[in-house]
Amino acid sequence: MTASPENRKPAFSTESFAVASLAPIPLLLLGAWAGGPWLWGGFLYMAVLSFLLDQLIPMVMGDAEEGQEFPGADLLLAGIGISALVLLPVATWAIAGPSALSTGERVLLFLGCGYWLGQVGHPAAHELIHRSARPLFRLGQAFYAAILFGQHASAHRLVHHRHVATDLDPNSAREGEGFYRFALRAWPGSFIAGYRAETALRARATTAQGPHPYAVYLTGYAVALAVAALVAGPWGMLAWAGLGLHAQMQILVSDYVQHYGLRRAILPDGRVEPVGPRHSWNTIHWFSSAMMLNAPRHSDHHAHPSRPYPALRLPAEEEAPRLPWPLPVACAIAFVPRVWKRAIRRHLRRWQPRADVTGPVTRA
Repeated sequence: MTASPENRKPAFSTESFAVASLAPIPLLLLGAWAGGPWLWGGFLYMAVLSFLLDQLIPMVMGDAEEGQEFPGADLLLAGIGISALVLLPVATWAIAGPSALSTGERVLLFLGCGYWLGQVGHPAAHELIHRSARPLFRLGQAFYAAILFGQHASAHRLVHHRHVATDLDPNSAREGEGFYRFALRAWPGSFIAGYRAETALRARATTAQGPHPYAVYLTGYAVALAVAALVAGPWGMLAWAGLGLHAQMQILVSDYVQHYGLRRAILPDGRVEPVGPRHSWNTIHWFSSAMMLNAPRHSDHHAHPSRPYPALRLPAEEEAPRLPWPLPVACAIAFVPRVWKRAIRRHLRRWQPRADVTGPVTRA
């Protein structure tokens, strides 16, 4: 991968990831208890601050040195995962239980926590399910089960990474497909594709297997909703499910944006070209990248799924697509399909496949 000028600038440290990603947690937890400025601080951090810092300080962070070690990186992932599992019942109690929050404050807490779960909790869990250490992997699974989206832990690893930018991947958005149509296709599509992939993997295994992952996910859903009921009764179950849906929509819109319209070409022998930098959208914006654990450096993640997030590299501008907006802003635009399609069209043209992809892809 060719080095671009920004890659020679200082790279993120593990501490910078920690500050950017964890700062909202005490604000949201204190807001759940006391409301007022704490709650506004947590909400505005997630909804406004990252956008302002990305825009007002146009800084591009460089790449870490090749082979650099990041001893605290996995610890931060574990901290975020555990924080998410603590935040969910606390927020459920404050939103639907006997807290002292006003109706408006409960709405603010719902939005702020949902944003954090989708924009910070999900990138951390996404990293966790790519880790080989079993406790870290299980923690990532637990996060997705807690937000009632366990299928992502299977479909992302076994389907998305293999079939990205083809019709075999439910989570690769086609050009002209609006987000809501995509979500209605991707949610059940990834559920089914992930189940089939896990079942096929178990059929090929030569050693004894534990419970089917989907049985684990469904058990996790039951446990999560039982905790919600204990915390705040039937309304607590509704609030927990609402927070889960809020986070799920952000995960889906992130998938939608990061691969929108990008397709792998069909080679002369009928096979699909290998996954390359040109099959994922990236962003260069510094603060949202720190907060989202380098998730906007998406091309390199697909090239090296096990590479630690602090080591993810930003491809040169001529090698991979770049969104003109920070990733959270691009996701917000995508919720208005007409505006999104019009805004992204000219940026997409440069990255159309070199050969036409006609009909569903049948081989990979």
